[in-house]
Amino acid sequence: MRAVKTLKKFLGIPERVPRQQAMAAFITRYASFKELLEANAEMAAVLADLEAALRGDKSLDPAQTRQAAVRAALQSERMAEKLNEISGGRYAALETAAKAITRRLRDELELHEDEDADQLTLPLGRVNAGMVGVVGGKNANLGELTALGLPVPRGFAVTLQAGSMMLLRPAGLFKNIYRHLRSVDPETPSKLTAAFAAIETLILDAQVPGEVEQALYNAWDEAFGQNPRPRAALRSSAVAEDGAQSFAGQYRTVLGVRRDTLLQGYKKVIASLFSERALAYRALHGYPLDALGMGVCCLEMVPARSAGVVFSRHPTELRSNNLVINSLWGLGEMVVDGRAKPDVWLISRAAKRVVEEKTAHKATMMELDDNEGTRLVDVPQALRDVPSLTPEQADWLARTALELERHYQFPQDVEWAINQQGEILLLQTRPMGLDVTAERDVPELGELTPLFSGADVAARGVGCGPVTPVEQDGDMTDFPEGGVMLIKHSSPRVMAVLRRAAAIVAETGSLTGHMASLCREFGVPTLMNIPGVFKKLPENGIVTVDAFAGRIFAGEIPELLSLSVSRKGGHVDKPELFLLRRVAPHILPLRLTDPQSELFAPENCLSLHDIMRFAHEKSYTEMFRISDDLSEGSAGAACRLVCPIPLDLYVIDLGGGLKNPDVPSVMPEEVTSIPFRKVLAGMTNPNVQARGPRPINIRGFLSVMERSMAGGNEEGGGARFGDRSYAIVSDRYLNFSSRVGYHYAILDTWCGETQSKNYIRFEFAGGAAGNEQRARRARCIALILSELGFTVETTGDRVAARFRKYSKAQMLPRLDQLGRLLIMTRQMDMLMVDDDSVRRYAENFLNGSYH
Repeated sequence: MRAVKTLKKFLGIPERVPRQQAMAAFITRYASFKELLEANAEMAAVLADLEAALRGDKSLDPAQTRQAAVRAALQSERMAEKLNEISGGRYAALETAAKAITRRLRDELELHEDEDADQLTLPLGRVNAGMVGVVGGKNANLGELTALGLPVPRGFAVTLQAGSMMLLRPAGLFKNIYRHLRSVDPETPSKLTAAFAAIETLILDAQVPGEVEQALYNAWDEAFGQNPRPRAALRSSAVAEDGAQSFAGQYRTVLGVRRDTLLQGYKKVIASLFSERALAYRALHGYPLDALGMGVCCLEMVPARSAGVVFSRHPTELRSNNLVINSLWGLGEMVVDGRAKPDVWLISRAAKRVVEEKTAHKATMMELDDNEGTRLVDVPQALRDVPSLTPEQADWLARTALELERHYQFPQDVEWAINQQGEILLLQTRPMGLDVTAERDVPELGELTPLFSGADVAARGVGCGPVTPVEQDGDMTDFPEGGVMLIKHSSPRVMAVLRRAAAIVAETGSLTGHMASLCREFGVPTLMNIPGVFKKLPENGIVTVDAFAGRIFAGEIPELLSLSVSRKGGHVDKPELFLLRRVAPHILPLRLTDPQSELFAPENCLSLHDIMRFAHEKSYTEMFRISDDLSEGSAGAACRLVCPIPLDLYVIDLGGGLKNPDVPSVMPEEVTSIPFRKVLAGMTNPNVQARGPRPINIRGFLSVMERSMAGGNEEGGGARFGDRSYAIVSDRYLNFSSRVGYHYAILDTWCGETQSKNYIRFEFAGGAAGNEQRARRARCIALILSELGFTVETTGDRVAARFRKYSKAQMLPRLDQLGRLLIMTRQMDMLMVDDDSVRRYAENFLNGSYH
C-alpha cells in the first residue's frame, strides 16, 4: 500500500478522499455559494429600485435612498466574502475592493446627513443638496453651490419647519385654507384664481408665530450685518421645486425686501404655495393640493449689469453637443419669464469654443428701483445691439455649467447675474427639463407654403386646432380643448390650461425660460420668436403647428399630424433625486462586462455593481471546480446519471434528492428531488428527443464551424467549457449547471409546498457562433421564457430569468419546459440566421414543435 501511495505521489495522481469527508467540505462551501446567490438576488432587487428611481419610474425619499445604499453595500461585501470562502481564500483582493467602495459610499452618505431638521433658519453655508427635506430644493442647491466655493449672493434659508408653523400655528388658518381647497376644480382657472385670492388674504392677515419672527430677524442680521439698507429677494424653496419636476415659475418671488418688510414678504411667498399656477401644476403631477412643504430663500439682490440663464445641454436638440447661454442687460427676470428675446451663445461642450452667437436688439431692460421692486427702463442706445456678455464671461459660465453637470450627475439649468463691478454671481441651479421627444424626419411639403417658418422650437411635436389668442392678463377659463394658444410673449400663466392646448405659439420668448421648461415637461408642441404672428394668425382659423421644423401651416396637414406624440402624464418625483445621483456612481455603473478580458479583475472593480458581477461570475467557476474535484477525486461523492440525454451529468445529493446517493451511477427513476425529477421529465420527453439528424441551416452551421476552427468565441470573450455538468439536489432543491462547448446554462430552484419560498432562477450565455447569432438565440430564449411568465433580462448573448413566489402546481410545468429548453438550446445558434428565425423558433417551441 505504501508503495502504491509513493507511486501515485510520484506520478502526481491525487489521493481519493473518503465520500463523507468530501461531502462535508462540499456542503460547507456550498452553503457559502447559496448565501452568495441570495445576496446576488437581494443586490439585483436594490439595483432595480435605484435604476427605476433614476428613470423617474419610482420615487425614493432620502431615507429610502440611504437604506437602499446601505443594503447594496452590505450585500456586495457579503458576496465578496462568500466567494473568498468558496475559493479557499483566493479572492481576498475582492473583499478589499468591496470595502474600499463601500467606504467611499458611506463617506458620501455622511456628507448629506439632515442634522438641522428642527431649525427655523440656516445660513447657506450650513446647507447642502441632500437637505431638500429640510430647506426645499432651491435652498439645498444654493447651499451646495456655496459648499463648492462658487460665488453666490449673501443670504439664508428659511426651513420647511418654519413654513409649516406659519400655516398651522395661527388658530383656524389651515382649516380655512383646506375649506377653500375642497372647492377647487383644477380644470377651471377662475375657481383656482378665486381660491388663491381667498387663501392669500387669510395668510397675509395671519400673525407670524413669534419663534418664526425672531428667527427671521436674527438670520437677516447675521447674513447682512451692518449694511444699513440691504435689499433682498425672497424666493420659494418648496420640497418638490428645482428637482425632477421643476415647478418653474409657479411660485412667487418678492423683490426689494428690506428688514421692515421681511415678515409681509415672507407671508406672500408662503401664500404662493396655493397660487392658481401652483395648484394647477400640482394637480397635473398628482401632488396633493394641501401641501405644506414650503421653504423660502432670502438672497441679497444683485443690481445686475446683465443676467440670464445657462443650460449645460441644448434644451431641445438632444443630438447637439452644445450648451446654451441666454443673456440680457439688467435683471434676468425678462429672460426667465420670456418677455424679451435674449442674446444667445451656443458653445461646444467638448472644445469650449463659441459655435454660434446671436445678438438680439435690446430696447428695454429691468432694473431695481429706489423703493421696493423693479422697473423697466430704456437700454442706452450704445448698448442695444451690443452683446450683453464678454467672451471671457461666456467662457466662465460655460465651464461652470459643465462643472455643475458633472457634480450633480445631470444636465443643469443655472441662473446667474453680473454685478456693476463685473463679478458673476450664481442665483440658482436645478436639473434641466429636457425635451425627450424623439427627433423625426419631417416631410418637406414642397407644394405647400407655410404661413410662418423659421420659428424657434421650444418643445417638439405637432399640434392642430383653432387659433385662440390669449391676452397677457386675460381670463383663460374658456380656453377651448384642442385650441392652438397664441400669446404675445411666453408666460408661466399658461400652466392653468396647458393640458387643453394642442400647441402654443408665442411671438417672443426664451428657450431657457420657465414656460419653455413647462411645455417640454408636459409635451406640448411650442414655437417662439415669430415676429408679427399675434396679429397675422386669424382667430379661430385652423392651423397645424410643426414644432419639429419651426413652421405653421393653414388647415389640417395629415402628413404632419402622423408625427404627433402622446402627452406625458402627471408623474410624481422629487428633488430627493440629488442624494440618489450622488451615491449612484458608487453603486450602479457596470464596467466589468467581459469575463475573458484581462481587465476582469478585483482591482478594476469601481462600483458595487462591478463587485456583484465579478463575484457572481466567479462563483460558478469555483463551484464547477469543486464539483469536478468531487466527481473525480472522491469515493462516490458524485453519482453519474445514466440517461438518454446529450449531457455528461453528475448528481450531488445534499440530502433527500436520491434514493441511494452512495452508488457510482443512478437512473432517472432513482431521483427523488421534486424539481430535478420534473426537469428530467422535460429533458427526456419523447417529442424533444431528436429522431434522426437535426435539421440545421447550412449558413449557421458554417458560421459555427468557422468560429470553432478559429479558436471559438473570441469576440464575445467566451472560452470552451468542459463538457461535464452537475445537478446539486435535495428533496425540494435543484442547482443545475450545464457546460457544453462554448455556452453554459444555470438553473437554480426551490419547489415545495410553501409558495413564498418557491423560486426559479435561470441563466444562459455563450455559444460558438458569431455575436449576432448568439444574441438572437438569447432573444429567442427570452421570448419563450416571457411567454411562460418569467421576468426576463437580456444583455448581448446572456439571458437571466426569474419566476418567484408561485405555487408548486405552477412551478412544476415551468420546470418541465425548462428541461425541454435546456436540450433544445444546444446548437440553436446555428438556426438563428435572421431576426425572423427568433420569432419563428420561439413560436414553434411554445406550440410543441421541437424539430
